[in-house]
Amino acid sequence: MSAYQHTTVLLREAVEALVTTPDGIYVDGTYGRGGHSRAVLECLSPGGRLIAFDRDPQAVAAARAEIDDARFEIVHANFDQMRAELAARGIERVDGVLLDLGISSPQIDDPTRGFSFRFDAPLDMRMDTTRGETAADFLARADERTITQVIRDHGEERFAFQIAKALVARRESGAPVRTTGELSALVARSVKTREGGQDPATRTFQALRIFVNAELEALEQGLNAALHLLAPGARLVVISFHSGEDRIVKTFIVRESRDVPDRRAPMAPVKAMRLESLGRVKPSDEEIRANPRARSAVMRVAERTEVAM
Repeated sequence: MSAYQHTTVLLREAVEALVTTPDGIYVDGTYGRGGHSRAVLECLSPGGRLIAFDRDPQAVAAARAEIDDARFEIVHANFDQMRAELAARGIERVDGVLLDLGISSPQIDDPTRGFSFRFDAPLDMRMDTTRGETAADFLARADERTITQVIRDHGEERFAFQIAKALVARRESGAPVRTTGELSALVARSVKTREGGQDPATRTFQALRIFVNAELEALEQGLNAALHLLAPGARLVVISFHSGEDRIVKTFIVRESRDVPDRRAPMAPVKAMRLESLGRVKPSDEEIRANPRARSAVMRVAERTEVAM
């Protein structure tokens, strides 16, 4: 068992929304520490199957060590690759896809990962530590305008320009920010006001994490991959923790829940809606009291309405 514990958000609600047949094939696109995966397996018959994905090698290692079940497979890949990975396994349709977005508690609580301002550690922030650019490397090469845009757009930070300006000035002085402690201290000096109870660095750390891991781009691609995989009547369940993520999910479901005429061919048949929204769920007050990290969670559920193209 991992030394870092994770409390799964909306566990019962998500699994009840996802599993419609115990003999089905399901996808957990974000294994994390396996809370949803284990609950899904409890609902499946001996003929059911669950394929889980995670880009984090530590999560993949934990899955292989902790779940010994012939119905289960863990894949070291991001969920935006699910269509190709499933095709390689001879799977063209699934009965449900679950995406629990954001970051897991073990990632936050492990100082070596560089996700948290609570510890002083190398400023990494990569979910997949085997590839890609670290947050420190990005800050060491990006110009002031680019850094401002990332912090503003992904963190909704009002003081994005001031933070970016300070980062570039420090870099030009010969001492670029390389650790979480250095970044947190610099942000604290640049942010003049902040909501009560929130660390000044919260929005900047969130923004850099989302950018370094291309989380919003992966979400767009993952939603489209899921849409093509879902069999008629299959469910898409997405839990988000950030307004930008939830906006993408909501827009996607709304767009795919409409009949769309082809403007280039007005007399052609209308393209039928492909999803039906089944609503939005938020954590109960009881769950938020037990797990404060659940407070920003939003779960959206949709059902496939017709044969995938």
